[in-house]
Amino acid sequence: MTQSFSELSLAPTLARAVADMGYEHMTPIQAQAIPVVLEGRDVMGAAQTGTGKTAAFSLPLLQRLLKHENASTSPARHPVRALVLLPTRELADQVAEQIKLYAKHTQMRSTVVFGGMDMKPQTLELKKGVEILVATPGRLLDHIEAKNCVLNQVEYVVLDEADRMLDIGFLPDLQRILSYLPKQRTTLLFSATFSPEIKRLASSYLQDPVTIEVARSNATASTVEQCFYRVDDEDKRRVMQQILRERGVKQAFVFVNSKLGCARLARSLERDGLNTTALHGDKSQDERLKALDAFKTGAVDLLVCTDVAARGLDIKDVPAVFNFDIPFNAEDYVHRIGRTGRAGASGLAVSFVTGRDTRLLGDIEKLIGKKAEFVPVEPEPERRPGGRYNDGQRVWQQPAPRDEAAPRPAARAPRAPRPSADPFFDQPYEASAAPEAKPAWESADKPAARSLSPNIKPKKKVAALFKATERTPETES
Repeated sequence: MTQSFSELSLAPTLARAVADMGYEHMTPIQAQAIPVVLEGRDVMGAAQTGTGKTAAFSLPLLQRLLKHENASTSPARHPVRALVLLPTRELADQVAEQIKLYAKHTQMRSTVVFGGMDMKPQTLELKKGVEILVATPGRLLDHIEAKNCVLNQVEYVVLDEADRMLDIGFLPDLQRILSYLPKQRTTLLFSATFSPEIKRLASSYLQDPVTIEVARSNATASTVEQCFYRVDDEDKRRVMQQILRERGVKQAFVFVNSKLGCARLARSLERDGLNTTALHGDKSQDERLKALDAFKTGAVDLLVCTDVAARGLDIKDVPAVFNFDIPFNAEDYVHRIGRTGRAGASGLAVSFVTGRDTRLLGDIEKLIGKKAEFVPVEPEPERRPGGRYNDGQRVWQQPAPRDEAAPRPAARAPRAPRPSADPFFDQPYEASAAPEAKPAWESADKPAARSLSPNIKPKKKVAALFKATERTPETES
């Protein structure tokens, strides 16, 4: 039985924000986690991706922090009281936007800091004072070392997608950050999957946590249709376009394993006439945010990305996900296909399997507890219509169709040869000298040989002054 948000007795300002966002019924993770967090207990929450974990920890935190709400302009009255740590920049930006929407009718301040951006604007926001700080571990340590923020009044800490933070090597940074926090605090750990490393981390930093698992660990959403196709590498692109046409898919994520492969595939799909953009770690943060915004607004149909976009990104109504490459880590498969079929909607997950992906596919089958069923497919011949041209842009253009009823233009007569620009070259060849005559460069008088090398400068003749002596008869004799 689903529970309504009206049963939580939230503050009027929070209840109004929830109503503005159209939330009526809580998801299972929200229904179980929110009451526990409101009691001030530590929580380990595990749920399928896309089930509303952000609201599960944001709403109760805001509810408990409302006692510190004030309208003062002094930064000292707005210390950091809640810290939310996330593994990727895109996820941090998304969570910060959600928290601002929940707190828009309150006087609680929040901001986000992450790498790839200038620190000065972030420093200015921190100096003004914020109650809720959303951050990635690396950039937060930069601000701590620069003394831009103080964490000695933090009451709540949230580790979201904690397993991903450990996978990409954030454990030392997490340990340093947690050492700056007060001992008496409430710690919430949320993730779609729980590994043994995560459980060890929880045992070190959580105090008597309440474990909440609303679904089997590493389970995939039941609303996502999973299809596997056995194809060769050179046929992947054609088969994907064939599925897009047959299924009528208008927008989709396309996941690859490497940054270089991501950029190359995006360019190839653009040349095929598909509105595509790329998202990977080698792009600047500004480019990554612009690509994500273009996909959210529908300006881009296909978002070709690496696993930097596999975790936590909440984009509504994405109908399909393509695993162009099978992920090296089986858990990333669960997160990838979780980008579709969110909040109870249906979705399509297509995976292309080559001969060398047998072991990786076996790991996925073992993880999700289901055998992969292959869909037979016959790749269509590559259709490259003739006459296409490139007008200097990145998109190939197709010439306008010609009316078949219109008469064909007559063949043009061959062009007459153009007159030469210089009439000298039109004259027949004439010998200018007798055969026995020597060339001009041989008959020219050679310069006289010099006794000294031309590189040796002769000594300058300098006049000398000598004292003349008088000649006397005595000296002559």
